[in-house]
Amino acid sequence: MTERMVSALNEQITREFYSAYLYLSMSSYLSRIKMKGMANWTKVQYHEELSHAIKMYDFLITRGENVILKEISKPQNEWKSVEHVFSDILNHEKYITENINNLMKIAIEENDYASIQFLQWFIAEQVEEEANAQDILDQLELIGDSKHGLVMLDKELGQRVFVDETQSKG
Repeated sequence: MTERMVSALNEQITREFYSAYLYLSMSSYLSRIKMKGMANWTKVQYHEELSHAIKMYDFLITRGENVILKEISKPQNEWKSVEHVFSDILNHEKYITENINNLMKIAIEENDYASIQFLQWFIAEQVEEEANAQDILDQLELIGDSKHGLVMLDKELGQRVFVDETQSKG
């Protein structure tokens, strides 16, 4: 692997750990405002982001490269509303998508076919991540000021469980 590719993957590992940290902060906030199902949803997302970081970590190790763990920034811990939380989730996932796409660009420029193949999984994952956040935002918009609707959505999101999809091939 080229130094450029290794460096870019190490940066993305930090972003993935930050993502986990951000989702855990969101989970804490949602718990405090009694949205336990949404808190569960974001806590599951925390676990997913950790698994993404570890998938990249393992890839670098497998390739015989050095993983450089960097400082993780402190995430915000307050939001104005549930809608703001999920709006921030969508914006954050778009940011992560942009960075994954940049990793793919680097892999292509460096003719790193193993990294190209590896990153395909993350590209597909980001499509799903953005769609999930958008779906929840759309539901929140439909709910409007309905407390009953919010309680129903909270209950639905509370059913989510963590399944480590990173263990599949790809």
